[in-house]
This record gives sequence, structure tokens and C-alpha cells, in this order.
Amino acid sequence: MDRNIIEALLDRYLKGETSREENELVESWLEENNNPHSQWQHFNQNRKDQWLADVFGQVQDSIKANELKIVAMPQRKHLWRRIAAVAAVLAICFTLYLEWPALQNRLHPARLTALAVPLNQQKQITLADGSKVWINASSQLKYPQQFNGKTREVYLSGEAYFDIQHDASKPFIIHTGKIITTVLGTAFDIKEDKISHTIKVTVTRGKVRVANGNKQLGILTPNQQISFNLLDSKATQTEVDAKQAIAWQNELHFEDITFAEAASQLQQRFNVKINFSNDKVKNCRFTGTALKGEKLDKILKVICAFNNATYQTKADGSIIIDGFGCN
Repeated sequence: MDRNIIEALLDRYLKGETSREENELVESWLEENNNPHSQWQHFNQNRKDQWLADVFGQVQDSIKANELKIVAMPQRKHLWRRIAAVAAVLAICFTLYLEWPALQNRLHPARLTALAVPLNQQKQITLADGSKVWINASSQLKYPQQFNGKTREVYLSGEAYFDIQHDASKPFIIHTGKIITTVLGTAFDIKEDKISHTIKVTVTRGKVRVANGNKQLGILTPNQQISFNLLDSKATQTEVDAKQAIAWQNELHFEDITFAEAASQLQQRFNVKINFSNDKVKNCRFTGTALKGEKLDKILKVICAFNNATYQTKADGSIIIDGFGCN
């Protein structure tokens, strides 16, 4: 096994891409080369990372000290085994040098800031790279204060609209449960619906790649959507009107519509369930506009006043609308 093959194997090993047989081979090398008490196979991931970091530190110290050590030649009958062991150590050191930034991130992960948006509200933030994110009600975004690694990664629970600054050298990755959305620079909406057990990714500009772990689900361009079912792990890609998917960000225009139709729009915008106690209230028609950024409570108070109705928020966050309704 020449050096290039060994280096490639160890590189894949550090990335977690090796097979069980390859893992056993690499770990046997590690056991033979300075691994304390030959207990590598019993270490958890943190202990393995720490041990690899210690080895790398020793290599750096040796390079700085510029020391040259003379090693006695082993007996010829064991020479081939010694050569393999030395090659393994050199390959490990070389790979550690290449993989040091990624290893540092695993040992000292960036602290994430969690922004949780309460029920009936929305938030907009600008990330360190200039990307903008609009976060819908009852959603949470976790993000680092700075993007120091080779990627820009955030974690979403709920719904948010992303407008990402282009950086071809540093992909932007959004983790939403098992779904991973990767972009370079584009605009799109991600919605995790815990009631219907789906995650939807809708693109308004550019191109994104959507994956379930390591399995690619599809590549989306404007006005395309992937809907992933969390229960059966099936994905459906369709053509959609992206403006409808991101309507929750904009002003709401109620043009001669029923209270029930208005409630449907409010449910999408504020990620809340709205029910009616009677059909008379549901069928009331009206016209009006809700400005961008207005809270649900204020919107409902105005609509209920138009339609001789009242509303109540239940303990689970859902809303019940009651009243005599229109004449």
C-alpha cells in the first residue's frame, strides 16, 4: 500500500467515509503507534479527537524544534511491518496537518446564538456575512456570531426565508431536522410543519441543493419546491408559485373575502391554527389591509370589530373565533 493510498484512506477515515473493514485497518495502525494502552477502539469520538489533536501538537513541536532523530534499523524479518507502521504514522501526521481546521472545529465548536420568535410575531436579522433571514412565528434559528470555517452553517426549526450573500468558496448550509439545504447565494423559503410532518423548501432566486443526510433529494431553481415527508422519508418535487410560499412576509390584502379565507392567510403567515365556532362568522365578507410587521392580535381585533365577532387564544396557542357575525 503506497503513501497516496494510505493518505487517501486516512483522509476518508477522518471524514467518516470509510467502511467497517477500513475502520478496523486504520485503528489497528493507531493501536500499534503510540496509542495509549491500545484502547483506541474503546474511545468515544471526543477522546479520539483529543488523541489525534495531541499527536498533531507533538508533530508541530517537532517541526518547530527542527530535531533530527536517528532510529536503529529493525531486523530484516520484521522490516516490512515496521515500514508499514512508519508509513502509517507519517500518513496520519500528514492527514492531521490537512484536516487540522476541521478537527479544531470538532474539538472547539463555534458557540451558536439561538433566536426564538414567539407566537404571533416575526423577526428579521442580518448574519455576519451579510445574509438576511426573516424568521416566522413559533420558529427558532441557531447561528454563529462569525462564520470562521469552510462553510456557513445555521440550524432552523420552523419557517424562515433566506436571502444569502454569494460566496462560492464558502457554501451556506441550513440544517432543518434531517434535511440539509446547501446554497452559494440565493433566496428561498424553508418551512418545517410539525403538524403535517413535512419540510418544504421553495426557491425564489438562484439554485439550492436539498439532501436527506447524505442522500440528495433534488436541485431546485426558482418556483420549484421539494416537500419531504418525515414519516416515510419520501420527497416530492413540484413547480409552484414561490410568491405564495413567501406571502407571510408581505402586507396582507383582504379584498372582498370571507373571514374564513382571511383566517387561512393568517394561519400561513403566523403559523397558528384558527377555528370558528359557527359558520355565520366564517362567511362574513370584508375588505382591508394588514401592514407588514403588524402582530396577529392587532389584526384580529380589527377584523373581529368589522364582523361583530370576538376571539380567544387557547392554552395550546390555537385561536377560536366566536360571535353573532355579520347581518
